[in-house]
Amino acid sequence: MLKDIHPNDPINLVTEKIIESSIKIHRQYGPGLLENAYEQLLVYELTHNQKLKTEAQKSLPIIHEGQKIDAAYRLDLLVENDIIVELKAQDKILPIHEAQILTYLKLSEKRIGLILNFNAKLMKDGIRRFIL
Repeated sequence: MLKDIHPNDPINLVTEKIIESSIKIHRQYGPGLLENAYEQLLVYELTHNQKLKTEAQKSLPIIHEGQKIDAAYRLDLLVENDIIVELKAQDKILPIHEAQILTYLKLSEKRIGLILNFNAKLMKDGIRRFIL
């Protein structure tokens, strides 16, 4: 079920900082790096410059019939324990990428997800926000 988030919700400020940081990185390095490079740059930017708690490659288990199943799902980034960030360096964001982040939101019971595709000519064209 999609829910609106109030404009004054603090999660919006965090989301803005993530987007600003991704634009800063994209302006400096442009498209063409590997996803892992963008991940490391964004982790640095978010933790050191934005002072946000950021976890990279956070394991996401599945709870099935009360049992924790390590299904080898890994979130690219979990910011402030609230926002899932999936990084891409693809020609475009595909429906499978959108399905992936929606699944991660459901499994983790988080409300906000971002897909950041650094292979876009302009970073603003590579940003998708999801609210669950």
